[in-house]
Amino acid sequence: MSSRLKYGITGGIGSGKSYVCSRLARHGIEVYDCDAAAKRLIRTSPEIYQQLTRLIGPEAYEQPAATATSEPPFFRLNKAVVAQFLLQSEANAHAIDAIVHPAVFRDFEESGMLWMESAILFESGINRLVDRVIVVTAPEEVRIRRVMQRDGISREKVVEWMQRQWPQSEVRARADFEIINDGIADIDRQLQQLQLV
Repeated sequence: MSSRLKYGITGGIGSGKSYVCSRLARHGIEVYDCDAAAKRLIRTSPEIYQQLTRLIGPEAYEQPAATATSEPPFFRLNKAVVAQFLLQSEANAHAIDAIVHPAVFRDFEESGMLWMESAILFESGINRLVDRVIVVTAPEEVRIRRVMQRDGISREKVVEWMQRQWPQSEVRARADFEIINDGIADIDRQLQQLQLV
């Protein structure tokens, strides 16, 4: 594995991206979590705070906001207000993405890390920052069962979430490597065969 290459890990809900990342960690590979980074930046970035309050209104965050000299989190997102704004239109969702995604892109580049995990690697465009893409896949029924057990939700809700994501086949077609995480295939062996560890 070339230490100079940057790798992106992606996959649909229930595919087991986090599990594969945990296996990479056992091989000494630290993976940047784009979702966790977005949540952190929304809490701590004055720029995102200003942009979201301009977009949604001051009610986007619980008031009054803490000063930037306090310990993180600096800002508390008003999740109900933001969720309502998001659901009003696709344009609203894109407007929020246009604020958060570039901040995550910059944060990844500044981190100096070579690996990242993102459920929306291609959709967000962050795939442009990596040299190789690994998709984690699993049979649909396995994915549904995992999410139902993990989140305690109905099959219908899981299927609804899955339908909002790109089809697994489309992501697989764009990726450079595939890791099958069906609960049977050996993840470490696949990583080694693909010369990823």
